[in-house]
Amino acid sequence: MRLIITFSLVLFTALANAQTTLVAVASNFTKPMTEIAAEFEKTTGHTAKLSFSSSGKFVSQIENGAPFDVFLSADDKSPSKLQQSGFAVYGSHVTYALGKLVLWSSTANYIDENGDILSKGDFKHIALADPKLAPYGIAAVEVLTNKNVFNKLKPLFVLGENISQTHQFVSTGNAELGFVALSQVSENGKITHGSGWIVPQNFYAPMKQDAVLLKTGEENPAAKALLDYLKSAPTLAIIKKYGYDLPN
Repeated sequence: MRLIITFSLVLFTALANAQTTLVAVASNFTKPMTEIAAEFEKTTGHTAKLSFSSSGKFVSQIENGAPFDVFLSADDKSPSKLQQSGFAVYGSHVTYALGKLVLWSSTANYIDENGDILSKGDFKHIALADPKLAPYGIAAVEVLTNKNVFNKLKPLFVLGENISQTHQFVSTGNAELGFVALSQVSENGKITHGSGWIVPQNFYAPMKQDAVLLKTGEENPAAKALLDYLKSAPTLAIIKKYGYDLPN
């Protein structure tokens, strides 16, 4: 009986101290973060309310007073910028994943294993995230430039404002192919549907994805707990499952 009472008091205390944190998440990380947030709530009692968009759009929103507590970017530059401008807590950033890019089509056997379709294909549209807003779009431009096809293919671009919209363009057939995050079309690092070329790392700069505590979340225990949880073994297992490389 005493054990039951003690457990009930511990549970009540945990629930009483549970908080909610508002989290801005780069679109490429939608699937893993949705799963991580559910496990975070089970483990800590805290709730993470998630919003998804492009990293560039979130930076603008945060600078204009959006009340987010934590920002999970698709790059490391955006969190650094927010720290330097005083919108994020200095030194709070952590690299939570290393992004991977894939040239993908919803059509099976459409894309070859070396991405030669970029120079030899007769497609009419190729989708990529807007490089002005999304780090995955910057990486796509680097790949096209290194493959010497950027100028040739530029007139065929269909730009998504984030990687989720880009994926939608390809999955609905509005573009025959496009550059998306590997996490959007894979499980355990393998493409599950359609066809794709997982772009080798030498074609684009490493995409360090950093999270940072924002000034509005500095006193929120749920925000700090979430940043700690991003480094936990269960979180790292989820991140790896969706095809990301893990930070050293």
